[in-house]
Amino acid sequence: MRILITGAAGFVGQLLAERLLNEGHRLLLTDVIEPPIPSAAKNRENAKTVKADLYEEAAKVADEDLEAAFIFHGIMSAGSEANFELGYRVNVQSTFRILDELRKACPGVRVIYASSCAIYGRPFREWPSEVTVPTPESSYGCQKIICENLINDYNRRGLINAFSLRFPTISVRPGKPTQAASSFMSGIIREPLQGKDSELPVEDDFQAWLCSPRTLVTNLVHTLTLPADALPPHIRQVNLPGITASVADMLKALEEVGGKDSLKHIKRTKDPSIEEMLNSWGVRYDVSKALSLGYKADESFKQAVEDFADTLK
Repeated sequence: MRILITGAAGFVGQLLAERLLNEGHRLLLTDVIEPPIPSAAKNRENAKTVKADLYEEAAKVADEDLEAAFIFHGIMSAGSEANFELGYRVNVQSTFRILDELRKACPGVRVIYASSCAIYGRPFREWPSEVTVPTPESSYGCQKIICENLINDYNRRGLINAFSLRFPTISVRPGKPTQAASSFMSGIIREPLQGKDSELPVEDDFQAWLCSPRTLVTNLVHTLTLPADALPPHIRQVNLPGITASVADMLKALEEVGGKDSLKHIKRTKDPSIEEMLNSWGVRYDVSKALSLGYKADESFKQAVEDFADTLK
Protein backbone atom coordinates (compact mmCIF):
# COMPACT_ATOMS: atom_id res chain seq x y z
CA MET A 1 0.00 0.00 0.00
CA ARG A 2 0.99 3.63 -0.47
CA ILE A 3 0.66 5.16 3.02
CA LEU A 4 1.04 8.66 4.47
CA ILE A 5 2.21 9.19 8.07
CA THR A 6 1.89 12.70 9.53
CA GLY A 7 3.92 13.54 12.60
CA ALA A 8 6.34 10.95 11.24
CA ALA A 9 9.35 12.29 13.15
CA GLY A 10 7.70 11.27 16.43
CA PHE A 11 8.42 7.97 18.07
CA VAL A 12 5.10 6.31 17.10
CA GLY A 13 5.53 7.45 13.51
CA GLN A 14 9.06 6.07 13.43
CA LEU A 15 8.10 2.71 14.93
CA LEU A 16 5.16 2.33 12.56
CA ALA A 17 7.24 3.41 9.56
CA GLU A 18 9.84 0.75 10.34
CA ARG A 19 7.16 -1.94 10.63
CA LEU A 20 5.41 -0.90 7.41
CA LEU A 21 8.65 -0.67 5.43
CA ASN A 22 9.64 -4.13 6.65
CA GLU A 23 6.30 -5.39 5.34
CA GLY A 24 6.95 -3.88 1.90
CA HIS A 25 4.66 -0.85 1.93
CA ARG A 26 5.53 2.47 0.25
CA LEU A 27 5.53 5.42 2.61
CA LEU A 28 5.25 9.20 2.51
CA LEU A 29 6.59 10.58 5.81
CA THR A 30 5.88 14.19 6.79
CA ASP A 31 6.45 16.46 9.78
CA VAL A 32 7.32 20.09 10.53
CA ILE A 33 10.94 18.95 10.52
CA GLU A 34 12.47 16.60 7.97
CA PRO A 35 11.43 13.18 9.32
CA PRO A 36 14.13 10.52 9.25
CA ILE A 37 13.65 7.20 7.53
CA PRO A 38 14.11 4.56 10.28
CA SER A 39 17.69 3.37 10.01
CA ALA A 40 16.89 -0.23 10.97
CA ALA A 41 14.11 -0.60 8.40
CA LYS A 42 14.30 -2.77 5.33
CA ASN A 43 13.27 -1.35 1.95
CA ARG A 44 14.24 2.19 2.98
CA GLU A 45 14.11 3.18 -0.69
CA ASN A 46 10.31 2.79 -0.45
CA ALA A 47 10.05 5.85 1.80
CA LYS A 48 9.85 9.49 0.75
CA THR A 49 10.08 12.37 3.23
CA VAL A 50 8.45 15.81 3.02
CA LYS A 51 8.94 18.68 5.46
CA ALA A 52 5.58 20.46 5.74
CA ASP A 53 3.48 22.53 8.12
CA LEU A 54 0.05 21.01 7.52
CA TYR A 55 -1.68 24.23 8.56
CA GLU A 56 -0.15 25.93 5.52
CA GLU A 57 1.00 23.11 3.24
CA ALA A 58 -1.35 20.13 3.57
CA ALA A 59 -1.70 19.86 -0.20
CA LYS A 60 2.01 18.98 -0.46
CA VAL A 61 1.39 15.51 0.97
CA ALA A 62 -2.12 14.69 -0.27
CA ASP A 63 -1.05 12.52 -3.21
CA GLU A 64 -3.77 11.03 -5.35
CA ASP A 65 -2.24 7.53 -5.15
CA LEU A 66 -2.47 7.30 -1.35
CA GLU A 67 -4.37 4.30 -0.06
CA ALA A 68 -4.11 5.04 3.67
CA ALA A 69 -3.06 7.85 6.00
CA PHE A 70 -2.06 7.73 9.66
CA ILE A 71 -2.74 11.11 11.29
CA PHE A 72 -0.24 11.37 14.17
CA HIS A 73 0.85 15.03 14.21
CA GLY A 74 -0.05 17.07 17.28
CA ILE A 75 0.82 19.05 20.38
CA MET A 76 0.68 16.80 23.43
CA SER A 77 -1.52 17.21 26.50
CA ALA A 78 0.51 19.52 28.75
CA GLY A 79 1.74 21.45 25.71
CA SER A 80 -1.83 22.04 24.53
CA GLU A 81 -2.81 23.28 27.97
CA ALA A 82 0.16 25.63 28.15
CA ASN A 83 -0.38 27.17 24.70
CA PHE A 84 -4.07 27.44 23.81
CA GLU A 85 -3.61 28.95 20.34
CA LEU A 86 -0.90 26.53 19.23
CA GLY A 87 -2.83 23.52 20.47
CA TYR A 88 -5.89 24.39 18.40
CA ARG A 89 -3.80 25.39 15.37
CA VAL A 90 -1.93 22.09 15.26
CA ASN A 91 -4.40 19.62 16.73
CA VAL A 92 -7.60 20.90 15.12
CA GLN A 93 -7.00 23.29 12.23
CA SER A 94 -4.08 21.37 10.73
CA THR A 95 -6.04 18.13 11.03
CA PHE A 96 -9.02 19.68 9.27
CA ARG A 97 -6.79 20.89 6.45
CA ILE A 98 -5.10 17.55 5.80
CA LEU A 99 -8.45 15.73 5.92
CA ASP A 100 -9.92 18.18 3.45
CA GLU A 101 -6.98 17.77 1.07
CA LEU A 102 -7.13 13.99 1.35
CA ARG A 103 -10.85 13.77 0.58
CA LYS A 104 -10.30 15.85 -2.56
CA ALA A 105 -7.10 14.20 -3.78
CA CYS A 106 -7.89 10.57 -2.97
CA PRO A 107 -11.60 10.10 -2.17
CA GLY A 108 -12.32 7.11 0.04
CA VAL A 109 -8.75 6.90 1.40
CA ARG A 110 -8.42 4.99 4.66
CA VAL A 111 -7.64 7.43 7.49
CA ILE A 112 -6.44 6.19 10.88
CA TYR A 113 -6.56 9.00 13.41
CA ALA A 114 -4.62 9.01 16.67
CA SER A 115 -7.16 10.09 19.27
CA SER A 116 -6.78 9.66 23.01
CA CYS A 117 -8.48 8.39 26.13
CA ALA A 118 -8.03 11.97 27.38
CA ILE A 119 -11.44 12.61 25.77
CA TYR A 120 -12.88 11.18 28.99
CA GLY A 121 -12.83 13.06 32.28
CA ARG A 122 -14.59 12.92 35.60
CA PRO A 123 -16.92 11.36 36.55
CA PHE A 124 -16.07 8.63 34.01
CA ARG A 125 -12.76 7.26 35.34
CA GLU A 126 -13.98 3.64 35.52
CA TRP A 127 -15.09 1.57 32.53
CA PRO A 128 -16.16 4.22 29.99
CA SER A 129 -17.02 2.77 26.59
CA GLU A 130 -17.49 4.29 23.17
CA VAL A 131 -21.10 5.19 24.11
CA THR A 132 -20.02 7.11 27.23
CA VAL A 133 -20.46 10.87 26.85
CA PRO A 134 -16.98 12.47 26.52
CA THR A 135 -16.23 14.90 29.34
CA PRO A 136 -12.64 16.08 28.67
CA GLU A 137 -10.96 18.22 31.31
CA SER A 138 -8.17 19.50 29.08
CA SER A 139 -7.86 21.41 25.83
CA TYR A 140 -6.09 18.37 24.40
CA GLY A 141 -9.09 16.13 25.08
CA CYS A 142 -11.46 18.74 23.63
CA GLN A 143 -9.34 19.00 20.49
CA LYS A 144 -9.42 15.25 20.00
CA ILE A 145 -13.22 15.19 20.31
CA ILE A 146 -13.57 17.94 17.71
CA CYS A 147 -11.47 15.94 15.26
CA GLU A 148 -13.32 12.70 16.02
CA ASN A 149 -16.64 14.35 15.14
CA LEU A 150 -15.17 15.83 11.97
CA ILE A 151 -13.88 12.42 10.95
CA ASN A 152 -17.26 10.81 11.68
CA ASP A 153 -18.97 13.27 9.35
CA TYR A 154 -16.40 12.82 6.57
CA ASN A 155 -16.78 9.06 6.86
CA ARG A 156 -20.58 9.18 6.95
CA ARG A 157 -20.58 11.18 3.74
CA GLY A 158 -18.28 8.66 2.04
CA LEU A 159 -15.41 11.13 1.66
CA ILE A 160 -12.93 8.96 3.58
CA ASN A 161 -12.83 5.51 5.20
CA ALA A 162 -11.83 6.35 8.75
CA PHE A 163 -11.08 4.91 12.16
CA SER A 164 -10.40 7.05 15.26
CA LEU A 165 -8.32 5.09 17.74
CA ARG A 166 -8.32 6.30 21.34
CA PHE A 167 -4.81 5.58 22.57
CA PRO A 168 -3.95 4.70 26.15
CA THR A 169 -0.79 6.30 27.56
CA ILE A 170 2.09 4.71 25.64
CA SER A 171 4.91 3.43 27.83
CA VAL A 172 7.80 2.87 27.67
CA ARG A 173 8.47 5.59 25.10
CA PRO A 174 12.05 5.79 23.79
CA GLY A 175 13.84 9.09 23.20
CA LYS A 176 13.53 12.26 25.23
CA PRO A 177 10.76 13.48 27.57
CA THR A 178 7.78 15.04 25.77
CA GLN A 179 5.18 17.73 26.55
CA ALA A 180 2.69 15.04 27.52
CA ALA A 181 1.41 15.18 31.09
CA SER A 182 2.01 11.43 31.15
CA SER A 183 5.65 11.73 30.08
CA PHE A 184 6.93 10.67 33.50
CA MET A 185 5.35 7.23 33.06
CA SER A 186 8.03 6.47 30.52
CA GLY A 187 10.69 8.64 32.17
CA ILE A 188 10.70 6.69 35.45
CA ILE A 189 11.63 3.58 33.45
CA ARG A 190 13.62 4.94 30.51
CA GLU A 191 16.06 7.17 32.39
CA PRO A 192 16.87 4.86 35.34
CA LEU A 193 17.60 1.96 32.98
CA GLN A 194 20.21 4.25 31.43
CA GLY A 195 21.65 5.39 34.75
CA LYS A 196 19.92 8.79 34.65
CA ASP A 197 17.62 10.54 37.14
CA SER A 198 13.89 10.98 36.50
CA GLU A 199 11.27 13.00 38.35
CA LEU A 200 8.12 11.34 39.72
CA PRO A 201 5.36 13.93 40.30
CA VAL A 202 2.63 11.65 41.74
CA GLU A 203 2.21 9.18 44.60
CA ASP A 204 2.79 5.43 44.32
CA ASP A 205 -0.94 4.67 44.39
CA PHE A 206 -1.59 6.70 41.22
CA GLN A 207 -2.99 4.42 38.48
CA ALA A 208 -2.80 4.77 34.71
CA TRP A 209 -4.15 3.09 31.58
CA LEU A 210 -1.14 1.96 29.54
CA CYS A 211 -0.11 0.27 26.32
CA SER A 212 3.36 -0.72 25.13
CA PRO A 213 4.77 0.67 21.87
CA ARG A 214 5.00 -2.82 20.38
CA THR A 215 1.34 -3.60 21.01
CA LEU A 216 0.27 -0.18 19.76
CA VAL A 217 2.07 -0.68 16.43
CA THR A 218 0.52 -4.15 16.07
CA ASN A 219 -2.94 -2.61 16.58
CA LEU A 220 -2.25 0.23 14.15
CA VAL A 221 -1.26 -2.20 11.40
CA HIS A 222 -4.31 -4.34 12.20
CA THR A 223 -6.52 -1.33 11.45
CA LEU A 224 -5.37 -1.44 7.82
CA THR A 225 -7.11 -4.82 7.48
CA LEU A 226 -10.52 -3.98 8.98
CA PRO A 227 -13.46 -3.86 6.57
CA ALA A 228 -14.98 -0.41 6.07
CA ASP A 229 -18.27 -1.56 7.55
CA ALA A 230 -16.68 -2.88 10.77
CA LEU A 231 -18.19 0.17 12.50
CA PRO A 232 -21.33 2.25 11.84
CA PRO A 233 -20.62 4.97 9.25
CA HIS A 234 -21.18 7.80 11.75
CA ILE A 235 -19.45 6.24 14.80
CA ARG A 236 -15.81 5.47 14.01
CA GLN A 237 -14.23 5.64 17.50
CA VAL A 238 -12.54 2.66 19.18
CA ASN A 239 -11.05 2.52 22.68
CA LEU A 240 -7.80 0.62 22.19
CA PRO A 241 -6.93 -2.08 24.74
CA GLY A 242 -4.64 -1.26 27.63
CA ILE A 243 -3.69 -2.45 31.08
CA THR A 244 -4.04 -0.66 34.42
CA ALA A 245 -0.83 -0.18 36.40
CA SER A 246 -0.07 1.86 39.49
CA VAL A 247 3.17 3.76 39.98
CA ALA A 248 4.04 1.07 42.53
CA ASP A 249 3.55 -1.55 39.80
CA MET A 250 5.79 0.45 37.46
CA LEU A 251 8.56 0.77 40.04
CA LYS A 252 8.33 -2.94 40.86
CA ALA A 253 8.78 -3.75 37.17
CA LEU A 254 11.72 -1.34 37.00
CA GLU A 255 13.39 -3.06 39.95
CA GLU A 256 12.77 -6.55 38.50
CA VAL A 257 14.29 -5.61 35.15
CA GLY A 258 16.91 -3.03 36.13
CA GLY A 259 17.82 -4.08 39.64
CA LYS A 260 17.37 -2.34 42.98
CA ASP A 261 19.97 0.33 42.19
CA SER A 262 17.79 1.64 39.36
CA LEU A 263 15.31 2.92 41.96
CA LYS A 264 17.93 5.37 43.25
CA HIS A 265 17.39 7.44 40.11
CA ILE A 266 13.75 8.20 40.98
CA LYS A 267 13.47 11.76 42.30
CA ARG A 268 10.13 12.47 43.93
CA THR A 269 8.62 15.87 43.19
CA LYS A 270 5.16 17.42 43.30
CA ASP A 271 3.53 19.17 40.34
CA PRO A 272 -0.08 20.11 41.21
CA SER A 273 -0.93 21.25 37.66
CA ILE A 274 0.15 17.93 36.14
CA GLU A 275 -1.46 15.95 38.94
CA GLU A 276 -4.81 17.67 38.45
CA MET A 277 -4.88 16.78 34.75
CA LEU A 278 -3.77 13.20 35.35
CA ASN A 279 -6.42 12.68 38.03
CA SER A 280 -9.13 13.46 35.47
CA TRP A 281 -8.08 10.60 33.20
CA GLY A 282 -9.67 7.17 33.32
CA VAL A 283 -7.90 4.17 34.82
CA ARG A 284 -9.98 1.30 33.38
CA TYR A 285 -11.88 1.17 30.11
CA ASP A 286 -14.46 -1.00 28.41
CA VAL A 287 -12.56 -2.31 25.38
CA SER A 288 -14.98 -5.04 24.38
CA LYS A 289 -15.52 -3.41 20.99
CA ALA A 290 -11.79 -3.35 20.26
CA LEU A 291 -11.34 -6.96 21.32
CA SER A 292 -14.25 -8.03 19.11
CA LEU A 293 -12.50 -6.33 16.17
CA GLY A 294 -9.29 -8.27 16.77
CA TYR A 295 -7.20 -5.67 18.62
CA LYS A 296 -4.71 -7.01 21.18
CA ALA A 297 -3.77 -6.07 24.75
CA ASP A 298 -0.47 -6.31 26.60
CA GLU A 299 -0.03 -9.13 29.09
CA SER A 300 1.80 -7.04 31.70
CA PHE A 301 3.63 -3.75 32.21
CA LYS A 302 6.81 -5.69 33.00
CA GLN A 303 6.84 -6.92 29.40
CA ALA A 304 6.87 -3.31 28.18
CA VAL A 305 9.85 -2.61 30.47
CA GLU A 306 11.65 -5.68 29.15
CA ASP A 307 10.92 -4.59 25.58
CA PHE A 308 12.58 -1.23 26.24
CA ALA A 309 15.52 -2.80 28.07
CA ASP A 310 16.13 -5.03 25.04
CA THR A 311 16.53 -1.93 22.84
CA LEU A 312 19.42 -0.77 25.06
CA LYS A 313 21.45 -3.93 24.55
